[in-house]
Amino acid sequence: MTETFWDQRFAEEGFAYGEEPNRFLREQLDLLAPGSLLLPAEGEGRNAVWAATRGWEVHAFDTSSVGRDKALATARRKGVEITYELRSAADPLLDLEGGFDAAGLVFMHLPPEVRRTAHRAVARCLRPGGTLVLEAFSTEQLERGTGGPRDLELLYRTEALKADFAGLEIHTLERRDVRLDEGRYHLGVANVVRMLATAPGCRPTQSSTS
Repeated sequence: MTETFWDQRFAEEGFAYGEEPNRFLREQLDLLAPGSLLLPAEGEGRNAVWAATRGWEVHAFDTSSVGRDKALATARRKGVEITYELRSAADPLLDLEGGFDAAGLVFMHLPPEVRRTAHRAVARCLRPGGTLVLEAFSTEQLERGTGGPRDLELLYRTEALKADFAGLEIHTLERRDVRLDEGRYHLGVANVVRMLATAPGCRPTQSSTS
């Protein structure tokens, strides 16, 4: 999908994927003490703005200037600040390496050759003990009309993600059905892959889960 495609989608009235954050990302970040957060392919900023309201220092990026402008406008409306760059997920991210306590990959679907490079680049952006949270559509989603690319190569398998993030300690890696209510393009029961992993080293301080 091209930059033009995303500019057109994000130029539609309202928010393509809603204004509320992704549920899995929200649940996992709520277990961590706020710190620095990287959000690639952030679109209209629903996750970035929510995280900023919870005290996270957010660095987001996407190729769509329309998405960025909507995200920054929402942040101003809600009285928070986020950093939002225009850059591609294929960027090696050398200037961001080792700078983040957490990273969130929410429905970032890329061709296999780009996906592997992008995932490894994001992993290198984590500080020791940093947390990676990922949710994406699985290959089982192809025949469903509840969201996601209509191209099998852009959908994910757990085995591929395990290989992409081989340098991280993977705590959760599963494929499951979830009910999405994320705007008009993610709506209904969908099959997703979820992953929770940490970079080697001391972990960040976590809040109590009791």
